[in-house]
Amino acid sequence: MHHTMSKHVIMFMLLMLILAVLPQTFATVEYNITNTAAQTLGGIRYENQIGFKYAKHTLKSSNLFIWRIFQQRNKAERANVTLVHLFIDDMDGVAYCVDDEIHVSTNYIAGYKGDLLKEFSGVIYHEMTHVWQWSGNGSTPSGLIEGIADFVRLKAGYIPSHWVQPGQGDKWDQGYDVTARFLDYCEGLESGFVAELNKKMRYAYSVDYFVDLLGKTVDQLWSDYKAAYIS
Repeated sequence: MHHTMSKHVIMFMLLMLILAVLPQTFATVEYNITNTAAQTLGGIRYENQIGFKYAKHTLKSSNLFIWRIFQQRNKAERANVTLVHLFIDDMDGVAYCVDDEIHVSTNYIAGYKGDLLKEFSGVIYHEMTHVWQWSGNGSTPSGLIEGIADFVRLKAGYIPSHWVQPGQGDKWDQGYDVTARFLDYCEGLESGFVAELNKKMRYAYSVDYFVDLLGKTVDQLWSDYKAAYIS
């Protein structure tokens, strides 16, 4: 009898230990959404055509997708973020991200022609990347930061029709679609390249990371990339 009891106590204690550790391993992120411009044309279009449920689902799915792309399997490998707040704001431009806040423009939503849900998703995937990517403590070129965010958008299948084609662009760190296409080429040379590059940029940035990971300078890689698309 005593032996059975002690076994149960041990099992119970183990269960408590597992439950205590679980939140650390599978850290949950919460999402808040605030439409600060509900009376504007874009704010109304957001409510009618996107809405809270779709927006929240997109925040969560983009978050999980980014962790997978960056191979950030546990809390220790990620930025210390527990809440992401999306604001639908009356502003110019498309969207921006500061720390764990994403702001999307109602002016942009109001005027967008095309598949609004697909575009909204693409914008969220891009901005959510900024929440989780490393920037070498601010030393990484902005073109590479934006290029990685658009690379995630590319991988998620939310690229808009106005993007440059593979092989186009003037320099590797031009940013956005140009750099995203180039990073996709690099990813094709070595699967997981972008994840490894991001991991290296946690505390600092060096252009030599391209040599470390792919055995060639970034300029040589850019030349190879351009040459691969000359018809």
